[in-house]
Amino acid sequence: SKELTMFLCLLQAAAGILCYVGAYVFITYDDYDHFFEDVYTLIPAVIIIAVGTLLFIIGLIGCCATIRESRCGLATFVIILLLVFVTEVVVVVLGYIYRAKVEDEVDHSIRKVYNGYNGTNPDAASRAIDYVQRQLRCCGIHNYSDWENTVWFKQTKNNSVPLSCCKAALSNCTGSLTRPMDLYSEGCEALVVKKLQEIMMYVIWAALAFAAIQLLGMLCACVVLCRRSRDPAYELLIAGGTYA
Repeated sequence: SKELTMFLCLLQAAAGILCYVGAYVFITYDDYDHFFEDVYTLIPAVIIIAVGTLLFIIGLIGCCATIRESRCGLATFVIILLLVFVTEVVVVVLGYIYRAKVEDEVDHSIRKVYNGYNGTNPDAASRAIDYVQRQLRCCGIHNYSDWENTVWFKQTKNNSVPLSCCKAALSNCTGSLTRPMDLYSEGCEALVVKKLQEIMMYVIWAALAFAAIQLLGMLCACVVLCRRSRDPAYELLIAGGTYA
């Protein structure tokens, strides 16, 4: 069946894209993992990588079944696709659940991370803060004045915030609070939440898109099965112990 063959090619491409999306989520979340403590947030990404790998294997099974036009192989192909479809529905549900939890997670952790900032001998959490402030162009939790309540600010006693708060276009910025126009005005908490929720939406949309593709595949396989079941010559060959 040409339709099924085309679908199998699409399935192989989908498998690669799903794995890419899952890996992207892992890599991006690694830059923000100090701002949330619930590691279960990565479960949808783990599942989507597993689904992508499974889709690749399913594609190979489907190719073999199509080449031999085996009813048993095609039926197995449909059943596995159905199971993966259910898994992707679970990914979508989990994605929405954890997307809703991101704001609470970040709100719970971000003050502790900022209060532990060490600009002299920066640890991983301190480097994460500098990275986020530069990447998202933000400063502090709600704004740059939040730095005044941190241990680091009180210890340095120079009335300055980290240089990562300085606007990228400025080369002479020292982070001094006497020149607030040199600093990013937006706080990081809202932007971190927005970024993490966007990443989770990539997983949700990818799962939805490929669930739709799998429905198409199941339909194609069922059509092929129905055609073969109604073909007398095919039935005769099956009864004779050969494949059509």
